[in-house]
Amino acid sequence: MRKYRLISKKGEGTFSEVLKAQNVKDEKFHAIKCMKNHFTSLEQVNNLREIQALRRLSPHPNIIRLEEVLYDQPSGRLALVFELMECNLYELIRGRRQFLSPNLIQSLMYQLIVSLDHMHHRGIFHRDIKPENILIEHSQTLKLADFGSCRGIYSKQPYTEYISTRWYRAPECLLTDGFYGPAMDVWGAGCVFFEITSLQALFPGSNELDQLHRIHTILGSPSQNVLEEFHTQKAAHIEFDFAYQKGTSLSSLIPHASSDAIDLMSKMLVYDPKKRLSARQVLQHAYFAPFRVPEISRTKSIPSMHGNESVPETGISMEDTVPLPAVHGRYVNASDIVSRHFDVSQSLSSLSQQPFESDDTLNQLPPIFSTFNAKKTTHKAKAIVRRNTFQRHEAAEKKTAAAARRNHNS
Repeated sequence: MRKYRLISKKGEGTFSEVLKAQNVKDEKFHAIKCMKNHFTSLEQVNNLREIQALRRLSPHPNIIRLEEVLYDQPSGRLALVFELMECNLYELIRGRRQFLSPNLIQSLMYQLIVSLDHMHHRGIFHRDIKPENILIEHSQTLKLADFGSCRGIYSKQPYTEYISTRWYRAPECLLTDGFYGPAMDVWGAGCVFFEITSLQALFPGSNELDQLHRIHTILGSPSQNVLEEFHTQKAAHIEFDFAYQKGTSLSSLIPHASSDAIDLMSKMLVYDPKKRLSARQVLQHAYFAPFRVPEISRTKSIPSMHGNESVPETGISMEDTVPLPAVHGRYVNASDIVSRHFDVSQSLSSLSQQPFESDDTLNQLPPIFSTFNAKKTTHKAKAIVRRNTFQRHEAAEKKTAAAARRNHNS
């Protein structure tokens, strides 16, 4: 019996397609991300950055929850099972004729920055912050998703030069040959901030040169000192002979926004990444004063997009906040991946406190699973979690394995 019933296709990207599916047993709905690449071994699956990053970052109220990993070793097919969210941020604002309420914008941005602060605190940066990767539930709860492009903050530069979606790409990504860091996520969030405030993209460039021109038109040309710093790590295809532009003010583009919102947006969109606010500093801005969380948790209301409903929210501490390929002309469905599935919840909790030291650490975290012991009579698979190579995790791994055996036997 197949575990998931496919409902519809939700979207498709370069490396994966996302399907809406229903668990046959409990009838809950999920989003299944089917990878288009083939994976030849469990080690290759475990080395997938998206899996390792989500294992590092979960559980968190503003990070999408990875619930299962489906891997069929004979075929090399891999699918990731996530909680299903209602829509993404782009879908929420697409075609709207009225602005979102200021309170809702404030709430959504707070949740986004909390997710960035949590991620950066855990030594990871996202590299592709945009409305499509920000998921929404009940028009008010926000979760950051799609960690396929993430990197370790302390890994060696330069990184991949062509990263992030162009409209949300920070100047350091456009002007250097891969010398950037977590500040690029704050820039992307600043662009998202403007977009949900105005319902229009801030810098919709048609190519990289047009992207720079649009940035300079609004923010003004960068100083010579900033350009000189970029020039030492310049991208070969970009010339630095920019004509001087004073720039227009953000307030002239969104006159309905509050002064605190404009001030914060401006500080998130500083050209020089060294002077741009960090995610932690953004949370401390006056714009987010209503969300200040005291040492003990409190209850506050988050407005819905309709402005007349609210739900209780538990206080969120900032410390708590770190190509399936085409087969004979068709894509392999997630329903074909039925022989083995794994519960990742036990593997996630033991990893939340260890910081990344380099990208190599991403490849050394304990795996969700490492080998199979499938029972032919029940068609169920049992995950055998191999011993952690880090000595400091050994005791936690034994407890996890023991709990898994008890659950299986019961």
